[in-house]
Amino acid sequence: MVVVGADVHKRTHTFVAVDEVGRQVGSKTVAASTAGHQVAVRWVRERFGGEVLWAIEDCRHLSARLERDLLTSGQSVVRVPPKMMAEQRRVARTRGKSDPIDALAVARAAQREPDLPVAAHDEVSRELKLLVDRRDDLVKHRTATINRLLWRVHELDPGISPPERSLDLATHQQALAAALDRFDGIVAELARDELADIVDLTKRINGLERRITDRVRDVAPTLLAMPGCGPLTAAKIVGETAGVTRFRSEAAFARHAGIAPIPVWSGNTRGRVRLTRSGNRQLNAAIHRIAITQIRLDGLGKTYYEKKKAESMSTPEALRCLKRRLARIVFNHLITDQAAAATGLATAA
Repeated sequence: MVVVGADVHKRTHTFVAVDEVGRQVGSKTVAASTAGHQVAVRWVRERFGGEVLWAIEDCRHLSARLERDLLTSGQSVVRVPPKMMAEQRRVARTRGKSDPIDALAVARAAQREPDLPVAAHDEVSRELKLLVDRRDDLVKHRTATINRLLWRVHELDPGISPPERSLDLATHQQALAAALDRFDGIVAELARDELADIVDLTKRINGLERRITDRVRDVAPTLLAMPGCGPLTAAKIVGETAGVTRFRSEAAFARHAGIAPIPVWSGNTRGRVRLTRSGNRQLNAAIHRIAITQIRLDGLGKTYYEKKKAESMSTPEALRCLKRRLARIVFNHLITDQAAAATGLATAA
């Protein structure tokens, strides 16, 4: 099978095709538009026929449109992590850096790793990812504004400073607004303006949270019922997974999430493993939050964690084992929810 590697940019995409032994057999650069993508598909079909695998460097903002156009055209697409492409380019005989060199590295990396995540056209997960990412951006903006406001309040009168982490609540916002009304001058004026920004951001954040909660209840009820998994965490998992059926097994899902352990043994240390720092860190963080919550609650998660601690494991080792177990449970819940959604769509049709 011919593998076509893609190096994606804002204005152009460069494609390099390699045969089954990794030898370059063709290259083409097209515009980063739907028309350009169709030109690339026609080029591949004319030169190499239908048995082709497209390998795209996993840069979602740059590659999302390309993925959608390729999948709409009935092509098979896999996502290659940038780190894997960079490693392939480092060990290649070709020196330097160019778009064709990068595309060639992507294609050869896909050949070397047969179990890469398959790209899927999943509008539900994409919608949730966009909503969660937007909410996260607004929360960061609000936090920065709160920090600036607190310094202005401290300059005016430290005695009117609100309690820590309270300015997302309407009661404390109103109390601070009333206190600021007693002051004149540019500092007080800027403080009132920043407080108004915080109030507006809070309304938008809460609105997005309600929308995310309603959506995730529809698409992932089984996952949402999992102890320690709130609506925002469930939405983060669904959005970052981007279609659970693209993973061949729960082990592949755990590896994608950076939860599968890495072997680090030699000689007398046989069987020793450690955490990996690769994988999707957003997905890893979401499962980590579930693990930390379950440790604090009575239930199977806490029992399993304490069992591992009783086996003389350290706290990080026991937590790693719990996260690996939770990755399996999360994967099964996602499979259940997706199957239920597919059944509902079939019934409605």
